[in-house]
Amino acid sequence: MGAWDDLDERLRPGVEAHTREFERVRPALDRVTTAMRDSIAAIFEGTDLKPLFVTARTKTVESFRDKASRTLPSPEVGAPPTLVFPDPMRNLTDLVGVRIITTLPHEVDLAANLLKRQRNEFDCRGDREKDIGSIESGTYGYSSRHLIMRTIHNDVVRAFQQAVDPETKAAGSYLFEVQVRTVLAHAWSEIEHDIRFKASNPKAWSPYFDRQFTGTAAMLETVESAFAELHERYETVTGFWDEDGEGSAPLTPNRIRDIWQTLLPHVDRKSDDNWGWAAELLAAHGLRTTLELVALLQADTITTVRKALDHRYSPGPDRLLDDMLLWHYGERHIELTAEPKDAESTSRRDSLQRRHRQMEIYRAQHPGG
Repeated sequence: MGAWDDLDERLRPGVEAHTREFERVRPALDRVTTAMRDSIAAIFEGTDLKPLFVTARTKTVESFRDKASRTLPSPEVGAPPTLVFPDPMRNLTDLVGVRIITTLPHEVDLAANLLKRQRNEFDCRGDREKDIGSIESGTYGYSSRHLIMRTIHNDVVRAFQQAVDPETKAAGSYLFEVQVRTVLAHAWSEIEHDIRFKASNPKAWSPYFDRQFTGTAAMLETVESAFAELHERYETVTGFWDEDGEGSAPLTPNRIRDIWQTLLPHVDRKSDDNWGWAAELLAAHGLRTTLELVALLQADTITTVRKALDHRYSPGPDRLLDDMLLWHYGERHIELTAEPKDAESTSRRDSLQRRHRQMEIYRAQHPGG
């Protein structure tokens, strides 16, 4: 049941007239829709932001009629209700809708801001975050960015305006809607819309469906947050390998801690924040830049070292870094960081030599490994 089905009989003739007019000019409006989709897709060409896809649609005749039938109660007793959109051809801003689907949440804002900067072609007349569910209300749902854009001196729009009224002075300005959301939010909303709003029998709806949609929306938010964190970590790690940028940053104790916690968050159980010991170990081998440290901490080498030493306990950062340096530099690491051979106590030297022998035996048993 839509708004048209419940519309007061006294308002039906007017809505029917608007609907017939919309049906008449809709083919010309379809050309506007195609032009807007192509123009917006072209904005992302040559940029770092690549939406998964850009689509567009012209409102259907049935949807137009239903939205044009929305009413508000009349303040006068016995009077017919008031139409929300008395001139829907002019009042409705979503007759043409463009949708931009991105991969990650932060790209939604990037896409919207990029679109708003196209001031020669468009003028942004509205920008809001539309969400079904919000932090403030303690609920869940998908969110999307909705922009109302106005075309500027557009020839395709002029042709449409002349189709509507051949006598009008067509300015080429037209309001349309752009929706930007992530692919996960898009999938959720499409499924939710099909089930909730397109159900053949609304009476068959069960409260349990609402509960399930809320549950899946919560999972959606968790998954999107995980993907966002993964992307941020990827960008950070990629930066470590930029020898002209982050890779050239010097290895201060705090820098070493940050690199370690990014690359090996699962091997970070050191209780204090002083990573000076790590800086001293690395400096002993002349390792002083971010790129040199990340090159040392390669995951496949760490796995090999673990196998070679057959650790009884998972090593902490200090032991693992020591083992990695020993694997790469062997006897040189021992001579640079252990006690002198004639020292009263040589516990570190003895430990390093024992571990070095284990590594050499493993290398002999696994040539090329």
